[in-house]
Formats: sequence, structure tokens, C-alpha cells
Amino acid sequence: MTRLIAADEVPEGDVRRVRPDGLEAVAVCRIEGAYYATQDRCSHAKASLSEGWVEGHDLCCPVHDGRFDVRDGRPMCFPATDPIRAFPVQVVDGVVFADLRAARTDQEVSG
Repeated sequence: MTRLIAADEVPEGDVRRVRPDGLEAVAVCRIEGAYYATQDRCSHAKASLSEGWVEGHDLCCPVHDGRFDVRDGRPMCFPATDPIRAFPVQVVDGVVFADLRAARTDQEVSG
């Protein structure tokens, strides 16, 4: 697991950009008290998703309003058609960690 950010640095209903040492940037969201981590780059416009906004469980791209479900990375509306990577997250002692080696699958999201 890779340390991303202190949990209290991510406001409820918002997103923060984190760049772990030597790794691609990650977007960290806090929604209904739960934390989610996805790749920060939109699969359509290549823009930083952390510069966008959160609506429900959707992370919205600031360029063309493409939307991705933060729970599994699937695209929710056009023009986004390709998914983004979503990573398993744990919060330990007030710090958000993610397994950046593996993308989350639909089975891990359900429930």
C-alpha cells in the first residue's frame, strides 16, 4: 500500500491530487465518509480529474464533463468511453493508503 494523503486533507464531497514519489498522479475523493482513489488523468481529454468536481459517486472532468464512477472507474457519460483505473483504499490512523498496483474490479465494488 502506498501512502497518499492525510484523511482530513480531503474535504467531504471533494477531490485532491496526490503525486506519490516517482508514480503517476492519483485523484483522492471523499464521498459520504468513504475514500476513493483513481488515476488522475481523464481517459478522454487527458486532463487532471482532480481539477474537476464530484457529483454523487462521479468524478467529473473539467474539460468536456466526462464522468467516471470513483468506485470502479467506469465511464458514466459521453464523451468518456474508456474507464480509468480505480484503486483499493484503506484508511489507517487517519492516513489514506491505496494499492496502486491493481485496479479495482466490479466484484470488489459491489456491496
